[in-house]
Amino acid sequence: MQTTRTYRNRLLSAAVLGMLLASSSLPAHAASKEIIELQTQVQQLMDMVQRIQSTLDTRLGVITHLAEQTADDANRVTATVNALQLKINSQNEAGGGKIDAVSGQVQSLNDSVDELKSRIAKLDKSIQELQAQSQAAQAPPAGSAPMAGSPAPGVAAGAQTPPLQETFQAGVRDYNAAHYEVAAGEFQDVLHYYPLDELAGTAQFYLGEIAYRQQNYAEAVKAYNAVLEGFSGNAKAPAAQLRKGLSLLQMNKKEAGIHELRLLIQRHPQTPEAAQARTKLNGLGVRPVAR
Repeated sequence: MQTTRTYRNRLLSAAVLGMLLASSSLPAHAASKEIIELQTQVQQLMDMVQRIQSTLDTRLGVITHLAEQTADDANRVTATVNALQLKINSQNEAGGGKIDAVSGQVQSLNDSVDELKSRIAKLDKSIQELQAQSQAAQAPPAGSAPMAGSPAPGVAAGAQTPPLQETFQAGVRDYNAAHYEVAAGEFQDVLHYYPLDELAGTAQFYLGEIAYRQQNYAEAVKAYNAVLEGFSGNAKAPAAQLRKGLSLLQMNKKEAGIHELRLLIQRHPQTPEAAQARTKLNGLGVRPVAR
């Protein structure tokens, strides 16, 4: 909404300036005709901006409502998963190892996660449509020429610096679509232009995930180390340590991998990643905690 108002103000300012220039440079007998034409163009621009603003306001309201619903669903799913994971851990540590009773609940959670992914994809599509409409509002009417000293259409000041949220979200979408080279470039942009932002640590984690999926485990370990050393407080730190341990195991560095998994359990004992580490160590016939 704020972007639309900005575009409207710019358009009106340009039109008013054009009127002033026309009235000062044209002969008296032509000034009246030119002013009337400019006034007509201004009114057309105002009508167009008002229609666009009305459409954007309506769609933004719908998207905000959907985003709030998605966030609430995600929080409920996370809480339920954590509770189930703790239950499974207690059963395994008691020696029973019986998780059949909760397998149906886990499947239900997986279905809920799939539904959330579908809703998020719809939100992304709606946001892209709004961005396209905003760009259309910014473009000048056909046949009009840019004023001297103004940026070219579609090019804003500071365009060399990509927007943080849009760049990061584009990286996530390309990662989920297995467009790894494109996603890596977008995550690198986040790290380069916004190295101190919280999303920089998450972008670094995704670079490790890309290497892990491509079975480039040595590169993955480097990326995960960068998360653990440079962004230790990031929410992805437990996942980075888990993936680092699994990467080391894939590289046949068993002792180093076990050490990382035990370190994860020690640092973040109540996380789902720690539960996965315990399961992996049990599968290797190794105690989760060293004696």
